[in-house]
Amino acid sequence: MKICAVICEYNPLHNGHIYQLGEMRRLSGCDAILCLMSGNFTQRGEAAIFDKYLRAERAVECGADLVLELPAAFSVAPAELFARGAVHILASIPAVTTLAFGCESGTAESFLGAAKTTLSEDKAFKTALKENMKDGTSYVKARTDAILRLYPEIDESLLTAPNNMLGVEYCRSILDMGASFSPLPILRRGAGYADTDLHTQFSSASALRAVMRDPSLSERRALKRNLPRNVYGDVSSLRKLPFEEAALCALFLADSDRIAETPDCAEGLENRICTVARTNPTYSELLQKTATKRYTAARIRRVIAQNFLGVRLKDVKEFLDSPLYCRVLAVKKSGAEQLLSTLAEGKFPALIRRGDLGLIKKQARACFDLDLRANALYSMLSGTVCGDFDTRFV
Repeated sequence: MKICAVICEYNPLHNGHIYQLGEMRRLSGCDAILCLMSGNFTQRGEAAIFDKYLRAERAVECGADLVLELPAAFSVAPAELFARGAVHILASIPAVTTLAFGCESGTAESFLGAAKTTLSEDKAFKTALKENMKDGTSYVKARTDAILRLYPEIDESLLTAPNNMLGVEYCRSILDMGASFSPLPILRRGAGYADTDLHTQFSSASALRAVMRDPSLSERRALKRNLPRNVYGDVSSLRKLPFEEAALCALFLADSDRIAETPDCAEGLENRICTVARTNPTYSELLQKTATKRYTAARIRRVIAQNFLGVRLKDVKEFLDSPLYCRVLAVKKSGAEQLLSTLAEGKFPALIRRGDLGLIKKQARACFDLDLRANALYSMLSGTVCGDFDTRFV
């Protein structure tokens, strides 16, 4: 069996994703599509708008064959760790021959070329990076500027456009970890990654999330045009989760040493966050008062989410060096036997039911315990039971 994989959040699943799934099948000639999807918390440092099982089920209904969970340790991590964690899991499955991802521009060759170049962080690069950060510039921008100065042949858009940047990180991980699959960049249709306007058919997930919980009549019509029918049917049951309030409480109770252990924290950022947190701010006020040129609001949001879930950088690094697991969230019923048999041929055990936990080792169990914690916290926030094992056969 030949599998084409995609690393995703589907928060929510929309027309752009449906288009991508179709292109994956057409361009890769695969036998099956595997989605490695973030669980109940996402890389933006937010709680997902729908729980992971529902999102996985909708993905299978809309064209995927198998949905695995990207562990919480990686799903709320910065781009490099997010990508490495995902590739670590996909590389354990021999049948995965292609990794697809959305992009603003570029080819497989240009992504691999940029990734290969940026893997070499020599003395000249480190000097340029240090110089760029002297004025308070963020690490990501300083790193990008240093690379473009030293390697002007690289297409700037590969290192600055949001989806392209993540695509380069995927390719860096593929090369660095010796993964056997090849990249498949697929051009996005419609709105850009951070576009907040509602469009006729292809709006961004950010724009859709902004109106989903309490849409006006015109916004409801726009949602209906942008979402597959099954996802649109779920909108009426949505309610706002008190994640921001709960995350602030966790931040207030945490000391600076605990915050410093999170993957996105560095250079004393924990002291700045702790100081502001003690003034009893709202979530938006905390972001406004702590974000700077160097520390972006996105990074602060991830630190808050990482603290809320108890994600520590030292643990994430250990997980990356350890055999983990393939947690099955949903599978297409008509091909389930073959898909799960193919998964069983991989290096990491498949977790489908509680009894499968006996197959994983110490570090994998610690990683899975973090998933259980994230699941329990999401259940508390949503007021619904989000089971530890609720594999969907669709």
